[in-house]
Amino acid sequence: MKKIEFSKEAKTTIVSSVRRYFETELDQSIGVLPAEFLLDFFADEIGAHYYNQGLRDAHAALLRKMEDLAEDIYLLERDEKNKDTSP
Repeated sequence: MKKIEFSKEAKTTIVSSVRRYFETELDQSIGVLPAEFLLDFFADEIGAHYYNQGLRDAHAALLRKMEDLAEDIYLLERDEKNKDTSP
C-alpha cells in the first residue's frame, strides 16, 4: 500500500487538532514537531485500518445503490403481452 500522505494544509490542520487535544484533554503542551511525529506514527501504524474501513463503507454504499438501481430497472419493465408502448 502506498504511504498515507497529507497535503501541507491538511497536515497543519491535523497537527493543530493534535496539539489542542493534548492541551484540553491531557493538560499537556506538545510542540509542532512532536505532534507531526505523532501524526506520522498514527498514519503509518493505523492509517491502513481507517483506509480499509473507508473502502468497505464505500463498497457497501455502492452495493446499496446498485440494489436500488436494479429495483428501479425492474419497475420499468413492461408486460410483454401488453402491446402498449407507452411508459
